[in-house]
Amino acid sequence: MAESLQSANVPLNREAYSLNWLGKSYARYLRDCPPQTLLAEDATHNQQAQNRHSQNLLIKGDNLEVLKHLKNAYQNQVKMIYIDPPYNTGSDGFVYQDDRKFSPEQLAELATMSIEEAKRVLDFTAKKSNSHSAWLTFMYPRLYVARQLLKDDGVIFISIDDNEQAQLKLLCDEVFGEENFVGEIAWQKIHSTKNDAKYFSNSHEYIFCYAKIISNIEIKLLPRTEKMNARFSNPDNDPRGVWSSGDLIANEERSSGYFDVISPNGQVFNVPKGKHWVYSQENLEKLIQENRIWFGKNGTAFPRLKRFLSEVQQGKKADTLWFSEYFGNNQEAKREIKKLFNDISLFDTPKPVRLITQILRLSSNSNDLIMDFFAGSGTTAHAVMQLNAEDGGNRQFICVQLPEETDKKSEAYKAGYCTIFDITQARIEKSAVKIRQDFPDFNGDLGFQIFETVPDFRALADDDFQPQQELPTVGELSDEQYRTLLTTWRLYDGNPLTTPLQAVSLGDYFANWCGNTLYIVQAGFDSRAIKALLHKLDQDNHFLPERIVLFGDNVDSAKQKELQQALHSYTNRKKLNISLLVRY
Repeated sequence: MAESLQSANVPLNREAYSLNWLGKSYARYLRDCPPQTLLAEDATHNQQAQNRHSQNLLIKGDNLEVLKHLKNAYQNQVKMIYIDPPYNTGSDGFVYQDDRKFSPEQLAELATMSIEEAKRVLDFTAKKSNSHSAWLTFMYPRLYVARQLLKDDGVIFISIDDNEQAQLKLLCDEVFGEENFVGEIAWQKIHSTKNDAKYFSNSHEYIFCYAKIISNIEIKLLPRTEKMNARFSNPDNDPRGVWSSGDLIANEERSSGYFDVISPNGQVFNVPKGKHWVYSQENLEKLIQENRIWFGKNGTAFPRLKRFLSEVQQGKKADTLWFSEYFGNNQEAKREIKKLFNDISLFDTPKPVRLITQILRLSSNSNDLIMDFFAGSGTTAHAVMQLNAEDGGNRQFICVQLPEETDKKSEAYKAGYCTIFDITQARIEKSAVKIRQDFPDFNGDLGFQIFETVPDFRALADDDFQPQQELPTVGELSDEQYRTLLTTWRLYDGNPLTTPLQAVSLGDYFANWCGNTLYIVQAGFDSRAIKALLHKLDQDNHFLPERIVLFGDNVDSAKQKELQQALHSYTNRKKLNISLLVRY
């Protein structure tokens, strides 16, 4: 056989099952390369009273860039991620867009691929493709980084439809591990039938659930509904409360389960042929004595077991069919948005608040961090605040949305919402107002802080530099650019965005302190500031930096060396071991 294959020029190399597509090597490169942007705060918004101390975040920008910015500070911190990514239906506007510029030779070297493959990848990025390969190239690095943000007992829920459902399952198996697949849920998105459908009336979407480590997770019970509890009654006025009845017999014959049962009024019952009592005779007689067996109002009905509501689980195990009656649907979601936005229709297929609150109940605790990096209409943020108001929780959210332009003919644009981000922000603000009205006694966090990705001005300065010009320095930068550098660096150094940034006086010079790091960024750092720093290290018991970060453009090499020597030779009484880093 081998000789026959060889004679037919059939390759006999080792093969294995795997997911491959055009652009996978490039997707791996995108996964690993650092962000191209900086992160800036919206100081005006963040200083408003309701937002100043909020732990909730809304971030404007490309979500892959944002995820990379967040990685160091939020690794292993997020309990639940919900995303509703582009479905790639052909009409949802998804195209692969990438502003990175490479020659085929550069890309081939960076992404470890052939020149021919590099040319094909550059071709579909230039053409703004919406192929399966383009969609997978878009999704892979985002899911990969998102997994790093999940806690070890964290889960991710991903909405999708038929167009990319098969590809998403294989992709998630690769990113999260096939062994960490929790379930695939069918959610009823509409409850009416479309009679004009060509083949079937499509009434559902899918929601994939994956764990970071499946052995660590807990999927909780859903609350019991009034409809479930309506099945319980108390026809015999039992003091233990309402109950429902269940069978006492099971299929198959068992000699130990075949005996007479005598009711309190003397009537005799036995099991039909081929069945048996589920309890032993001794246990059944005990249940009868405890009034846990129901023989009907007249005492002549076939016996059934009484199950009291007070003794059943305080919840229901979720199944994988989610009907709109309990989880909402698209029409309900549209009504929610129109009610908040004065009857303006802003989205065609938003997700209802009930869907996300149920997911939150299943997968989170009251103080957990929740993330949605395709925030869209802002439903996840709304649901987090809503559930907090209902159960007194303190969940926090991180939502990310690209400032994608709305159609100029759309109701959203005509109403002044020029980007999807504008809608996201307004939805969160309006839902917070409504929650405050609906729950006047709730004192939880209904604010949020805004950050956004911005071009790296250091790279711009280098690109614009001409030989006859002097090198730009941070002293020439605006206060906003200075704050942007500090925001980006403190996040990179592992400090969450809500960690306070404090000014530190070093004589006439001001540095900034966050977490365990001192930042020396502004121009003017001199020998007097170094002396003041050493004094503060020695005298201030609360000043315990483990790291000092210098901006090399504003602290020249002589001062860098002077500070390094001072830290090395000066023995502070706290015996701190301080590392010195220079960044540009």
